[in-house]
Amino acid sequence: MFKPHVTVACVVQSQGQFLIVEETVNGKVTWNQPAGHLEADETLFSAAKRELYEETGIHAEPQSFLKLHQWQAPDGTPFLRFAFVIDLDQQPATAPQDSDIDGCVWASAEEILSSTQLRSPLVAESIRCYQQGARYPLDLLANFNLPN
Repeated sequence: MFKPHVTVACVVQSQGQFLIVEETVNGKVTWNQPAGHLEADETLFSAAKRELYEETGIHAEPQSFLKLHQWQAPDGTPFLRFAFVIDLDQQPATAPQDSDIDGCVWASAEEILSSTQLRSPLVAESIRCYQQGARYPLDLLANFNLPN
């Protein structure tokens, strides 16, 4: 049976810049959106909020749904990645709670799109989707028989 990994990501934008988390993977510093795996008995929304807080220290709610990407990593691992948008008026201070996160940076779309240190190509693709105005109401994704 095919069982892709289900992940969530938050594209956080403020004042024309995007929040990026830095983490070291196999000895190399990489950039990613605040993102991670969906856990048991967790909704997509609660997973997105949890990952945002764990990786940045920021408490915020997803405001819209950006995109669902089906992707296969170079090692063959299949993923379903649910991306959400959070637009903030100000750039809050960050304080990662997850010891795997080295730090957070605010970067322009151009810096992200031209970076050679992206964790996956979905980081850039999510920025392109954001720039194209992709926004869908959160109620497009429903919880059935799960807590909110």
